[in-house]
Amino acid sequence: MPSTHPRNYEATPPRKVAFLGLGVMGAPMAAHLALAGHTVTVYNRTTAKSIAWCAEHARAGAPKHAETPRLAAQGAELVFCCVGNDDDLRAVTLGADGAFAGMEPGAIFVDHTTASAEVARELYGAARTLGLQFIDAPVSGGQAGAQNGQLTVMCGGDPAAFDAAQPVAMAFSRAFTRMGEAGAGQLTKMVNQICIAGLVQGLAEAVAFGQRAGLDMVQVLDVIGKGAAQSWQMDNRGKTMVAGQFDFGFAVDWMRKDLGLVLDEAKRNGARLPVAALVDQFYGDVQHLGGGRWDTSSLVKRLD
Repeated sequence: MPSTHPRNYEATPPRKVAFLGLGVMGAPMAAHLALAGHTVTVYNRTTAKSIAWCAEHARAGAPKHAETPRLAAQGAELVFCCVGNDDDLRAVTLGADGAFAGMEPGAIFVDHTTASAEVARELYGAARTLGLQFIDAPVSGGQAGAQNGQLTVMCGGDPAAFDAAQPVAMAFSRAFTRMGEAGAGQLTKMVNQICIAGLVQGLAEAVAFGQRAGLDMVQVLDVIGKGAAQSWQMDNRGKTMVAGQFDFGFAVDWMRKDLGLVLDEAKRNGARLPVAALVDQFYGDVQHLGGGRWDTSSLVKRLD
């Protein structure tokens, strides 16, 4: 559910919107849309979750649930989506029960799934054929960012569609930025994940080294966090690494999925990613330790 901290929603005319996928990211994102005054219809593969979400947010504009993506999208000006992977995304967009079949010409599909640039371009083309708009818009900020309405969103697609979607999406965003044509949002998210992989591994090695050296690592992190080593990962995951707490945040299974997309794209464009490839293997080690659902900072566990 959204953060209990009050959020000041910018005055945006109420829109009729749909949200597909009520996972740990999608559920709070959809809630922020409802709280901002938009008329929201939701769809989730597990219908019981949609019904429960509507009951929880009944006071925020009486949201509704639909049995299929097509029914959820009917009459919506914007359809937001956050599902698991390329195949899940195709399942909720294409076919007789897909959202594209229910959307009216000119409507905009905004996809927040972290997926491949290839599927983004594929669905952009399919949408254009039907007179629809498609924006690939993966997010960064994790579960906390979704709950607090402070996600960073990187977008690919046509400028006019982006301009129409941006004020509505700011209900759950701190920044909503167009990076280029279709696929550019997904490519930007890949850059983000490459950076994170290296940072988390470096932080894990530093924590493990400091602990073996007998240092008070909480104090160490406080000190070096005020210097050149400072990062979001250090600020938000360093002390939980020291404490051995990994039951929150972005799961290892999800990071491996994302790094798989990164490495596949690198094969296509010829980029050399030795660190990202190595850290992906390290996350595989964490999975073998039973840590698939641990937070990504659990890289430190394999250094015990």
